[in-house]
Amino acid sequence: MRTAVLVCLLAALAHADLFTAIADLQHMLGAEKDVTTVIDKYIAAERERLDDLRRYAHEYVHRNAHAEAVGPEFVTNPINAYLLIKRLTSEWKKVENIMLNNKANTFLKNITDNRERSEVKFPGEEDLSGAAIALLRLQDTYKLDTLDLSNGVIRGEKVSNKLSGHDTFEVGRAAYNQKDYYHCLMWMQVALNKIENESPPTVEESEILEYLAYSLYQQGNVRRALSLTKRLAKIAPNHPRAKGNVKWYEDMLQGKDMVGDLPPIVNKRVEFDGIVERDAYEALCRGEIPPVEEKWRNKLRCYLKRDKPFLKIAPIKVEILRFDPLAVLFKNVISDSEIEVIKELASPKLERATVKGPDGTLITVDYRIAKRLVNWNTLHIVSPKGGFPKSKKMKNKCLVGFSAWLKGDLDPVIDRVNRRIEDFTGLNQATSEELQVANYGLGGHYDPHFDFARIANYGLGGHYEPHYDMSLRGVPEPYGKNGNRIATVLFYKEEKNAFKTLNTGNRIATVLFYMSQPELGGATVFNHLGTAVFPSKNDALFWYNLRRDGEGDLRTRHAACPVLLGVKWVSNKWIHEKGQEFTRPCGLEEGVQENFVGDLSPYANDP
Repeated sequence: MRTAVLVCLLAALAHADLFTAIADLQHMLGAEKDVTTVIDKYIAAERERLDDLRRYAHEYVHRNAHAEAVGPEFVTNPINAYLLIKRLTSEWKKVENIMLNNKANTFLKNITDNRERSEVKFPGEEDLSGAAIALLRLQDTYKLDTLDLSNGVIRGEKVSNKLSGHDTFEVGRAAYNQKDYYHCLMWMQVALNKIENESPPTVEESEILEYLAYSLYQQGNVRRALSLTKRLAKIAPNHPRAKGNVKWYEDMLQGKDMVGDLPPIVNKRVEFDGIVERDAYEALCRGEIPPVEEKWRNKLRCYLKRDKPFLKIAPIKVEILRFDPLAVLFKNVISDSEIEVIKELASPKLERATVKGPDGTLITVDYRIAKRLVNWNTLHIVSPKGGFPKSKKMKNKCLVGFSAWLKGDLDPVIDRVNRRIEDFTGLNQATSEELQVANYGLGGHYDPHFDFARIANYGLGGHYEPHYDMSLRGVPEPYGKNGNRIATVLFYKEEKNAFKTLNTGNRIATVLFYMSQPELGGATVFNHLGTAVFPSKNDALFWYNLRRDGEGDLRTRHAACPVLLGVKWVSNKWIHEKGQEFTRPCGLEEGVQENFVGDLSPYANDP
């Protein structure tokens, strides 16, 4: 069966971050089997009173058998991962309630003891919410249809079981809790359609209607919100908020547009996450790559790198992906056996990945799967008399994934890989950072960023080349939202030099090893260059972060796309300036850059 993953690059060992690493989800598979075993014993002890509980047990057995048949890849499918977390959160709570009505403490204690012995981290409410938000991020990035996704279909292929009405409802409610009414509207509508074919329905129609009506209102569909709220008041006459909300919507319309056919639904996606290149980033993730410029098309090539004594015996295959700036793919530079050793060494060390903070130190950051913030300066909401369902605030920390740092002397394999990096990049590894290994988790991605430090307090000779702060492209929305830049405010703030504690200068280059090959998604994309590189196992992507004169190359801003189907393991090496005075010297002309890895030409020239 095909697998599926979704990514986010950081996570803590607390259970609330469990959904951010596929490794933890795989460990949970056996936990369902433990649950069914205990439930079966409990049913045998109190058979006459536990018919309802037996039904849950049979469901767990059926689902676990399917998961075991698929194997560890079961949880790499985003829908399976979501259902697994849901079963072990909301549905398990129902089982607990049934058991606690009797003398079930002993059986529950057995489950807890089994969890502790096996060191399996069980999911919590935040994990369920995070898994649902992960599905929404995938839906946005890859333009997946809500109905298809709820039916286990991704890009026309059946990859998982269907979601029930309640499963679908929970995804919509997770969006609601994030004030994401765009997704809440779509998922609640599908949930409403699903329960029409369920007997009995897995969720009450009244629950769906309340969330759906409010989402319609928030997206500007007041008449439709009124229509659904009237329907809610009719089927649930004792509902505490329905009648008050009907009056509130009627007062809002003030008698206008109250008759005739309902207008078409308006449901516009709004992102307030500050990433101006969001659309370009997601298009590249989908493989919508602009054609290569004609002047470069015939110059892209592959060659054997033989510029070192060892490489004359064992040359390395190099594929030039682009020029100006240069990006290459080193082919087959890490073996399957080395990958397994690195993963084995990294697994017990996995913890939250880090990024560079404002002062240059490495810090952990919470990158949410979907940042949706309500602009309270422009959105004025007056609560109706009846009120609306409350949003349940969740931390929802979907981070980039789990990562670990491996020292060169930890194992001969790490040392060998480090020496190989020096061979194929031609750069001194004495001042490089340790090898970082990352396992991308459920719904994970890495938003657009630079690998080099953008130092605020300009050093000797530091400058910014002439430029405009506003866009001259002549388009109405050059930055995605809110028009052009009308003014600039420049704050002068002294900051520490980036990587000061390392005393190795800035990050001159990046090596990114692909240690697995997802079936779909997971690309490394360079937003401003229109370049997307999809992972190919055993290969390493390489690019220079700094120009030959030491200035940061702003064109290297890049991002990691969420994995749609498959598993993504990567390891990266950040190479620093210190020690590269002779391996990558400055050029004698402004704008000189490499046409191949190790190009030391002091003058600018065409490839």
